[in-house]
Amino acid sequence: MRADEVATLIEWAAKEHWNPGLADVGIAWSVDPAAFIAVRERGELIAGGTILSYDGAFGFMGLFIVRRDLRGAGLGTSLWQYRRDRLIGRLAPGASIGMDGVFGMVPFYERGGFVFAHRDLRLEGTAHGARDPSVVALSAVGFPVIDSFDRKHVAAPRSALLRRWLEQRGAHGGALLEDERLVAYGVVRPCRVGYRFGPFLAERADLAERLMGHLLAAIEGEPVQIDVPEPNEAGLGLARESGLVESFGCARMYLGGEPDIPLNRVFGVTSFEFG
Repeated sequence: MRADEVATLIEWAAKEHWNPGLADVGIAWSVDPAAFIAVRERGELIAGGTILSYDGAFGFMGLFIVRRDLRGAGLGTSLWQYRRDRLIGRLAPGASIGMDGVFGMVPFYERGGFVFAHRDLRLEGTAHGARDPSVVALSAVGFPVIDSFDRKHVAAPRSALLRRWLEQRGAHGGALLEDERLVAYGVVRPCRVGYRFGPFLAERADLAERLMGHLLAAIEGEPVQIDVPEPNEAGLGLARESGLVESFGCARMYLGGEPDIPLNRVFGVTSFEFG
């Protein structure tokens, strides 16, 4: 996929009301440009999607879009199967692949070999919070420490992606330490409309509550969204107590086995598109 086609894919995603982060796609492109797959007709983009590789150890499929006037003719099925097979070839033997798919497409993805794991639920509302003086800047923690903490909560290391994600313009981040040990960190980033949390990781719910309030205060009065794994009941409760309401959701599915991720510590997934 060419850079101009990436811009088109972003516009299509916006029209589907996916509300991607302003920098999300550009960051993924900078880390893994080979992940962007284009289907063209007479040189024009008509469908696309991403197949991100986490250094061959894990893959994630996302941004699957067919131009609206060409849907229902089988193009999407062919593209999806091609992307799945292409991603398998980019990964180490036995590596798993994840995706977040709309609920109505679960039977289709199951026929393609994916197995349902859980629901990821989007909640949204208006940001209201209170700053916590114990929250420190991510820069004060240092990237190696954050990266090490992050690796305990994801399917495979994603250092290159994470470094750029934390440095994106307009984002607000924070962390909590106990006995000089990182126990929670989170980012809220600008989107087409408002802001979205992710990643948002914490060892305990009380830590997540403090950090969430602090980050909400940083964007006081702005529209905000967060995507929470449904098994994390404390995370859903925290979002609802912050005035956010459920508006959307996706089915997290895996091909090749479900990674061992401590979902009780994942209070906000990074991205429906990139894992």
